[in-house]
Amino acid sequence: MGAIEDVYADLEADVSEEKFREAVEEKVEQMGGLADEETAAMLIAHELSENEVNAIADIETGMDEVKFLAKVTSIGELRTFERDGEDEDGHVINVEAADETGQVRLAFWDEQAVSIDDGTLEAGQVLRIKGRPKDGYNGLEVSVEKAEPDDDAEIDVDLDGRTDIDSLSMGQSDVNVQGIVLGTESIRTFDRDDGSEGRVANLTLGDESGRIRVTLWDDRADRAEELDAGTPVEVVDGYVRERDGSLELHVGDRGAVEEVDDSIDFSPETDPIDGVELEQTVDLGGVVRSVDPKRTFDRDDGSEGQVRNVRIQDDTGDIRVALWGEKADTDLGPGDEVFVADAEIQDGWQDDLEASAGWGSTVVVLEDGSGGGAASNGDSESANGGSSTGLDAFADDRGADDGSEPAGASGDDSAGGEQIEVTGTVVQTGDPVIVDDGEETISVETDERVELGQQVTVRGQRRADRVEAEELL
Repeated sequence: MGAIEDVYADLEADVSEEKFREAVEEKVEQMGGLADEETAAMLIAHELSENEVNAIADIETGMDEVKFLAKVTSIGELRTFERDGEDEDGHVINVEAADETGQVRLAFWDEQAVSIDDGTLEAGQVLRIKGRPKDGYNGLEVSVEKAEPDDDAEIDVDLDGRTDIDSLSMGQSDVNVQGIVLGTESIRTFDRDDGSEGRVANLTLGDESGRIRVTLWDDRADRAEELDAGTPVEVVDGYVRERDGSLELHVGDRGAVEEVDDSIDFSPETDPIDGVELEQTVDLGGVVRSVDPKRTFDRDDGSEGQVRNVRIQDDTGDIRVALWGEKADTDLGPGDEVFVADAEIQDGWQDDLEASAGWGSTVVVLEDGSGGGAASNGDSESANGGSSTGLDAFADDRGADDGSEPAGASGDDSAGGEQIEVTGTVVQTGDPVIVDDGEETISVETDERVELGQQVTVRGQRRADRVEAEELL
């Protein structure tokens, strides 16, 4: 091979050999014979490799300059503005571009902007871009210094600009995402620095690639109360931000959340219950085995809170889940299949681990084990290093209404029963009797007659989430 071919063979930049050779010949001519082909080829290779990024997802605002490939998905309108101290007006046009890893806004200025407005650029073209990244009004933006069409490059991106949830990256703007509403929260108000009142609400969105928390601002917050879980929607013109280490999709005045008729799959991947560890944040899925009554309590600030405990089981074990705030109102009953996302594992009663589903968690009741078209399970590894437990793992184990006991709750001592004594207040009579000892509610199997509000002491075998009373005093 010749010198040019040798240098090109080691080049990692995405450029055809023909264009590389043309650039080398142009460099030799520019240097007036001061460089031979090999030197010129090495100079061009250095220029091409410097600041080259593999994908849009690799672009960061702190970079001085970047070079990358992207497909044009939409072209905005030309805007004209006055420059301080100059007679001539400035021009800018924004272009949305994407690759397989994400989207980015490109800002073209002056002559380039006017040229694009005249029709020199079309949606679907792939551009080789050189520019300066910055933090724009709606996230990451690249101010373009040079852009050339690359007819040989292929980027697999639909022109509708839709992005899968797992492809979202920090700083993206004008994002379009379809998904199923997994859960919603009520509208909250806050005071802005200018004295005006702001409004915000959240919903959780899921698609076949994952899920994300969506934050709705001001007028858009009403959508959280208008949409039901299981509704397929499209978020239009959202922008991506980070909160507590996780990405969120925000919807402001320019954005919208619209119902769609498309069929959308949500494939929840869950952590096996027997593998959870203290202080982990996990996703759990299982069959509801018992539901305790909702309890209210007074917070330190004088407001009233509420909590309800449920016990869920998958094919590896069972765990108590505390549902806080609005989540305590979730309509759940024995035998229901439920998906609990972003629950925090904490110390529970008698040193047992329990999951806490509070602000930031999502609780989804799955209809027929499908969650509005959800697939049964995923194949990826779980957060704690074990394989994910799919919803089909417990779908055939929904026998709560037929009188059968959950795994580990048979009548012998080998099933994990323990002798306990509990004193508390009767908060439910009947079968079972439910006693609140101030820390948790306990289901008690007994033939003794009790009255609501009665103080009782229960002695007996505790198995799973029930106590078989040997004495009730």
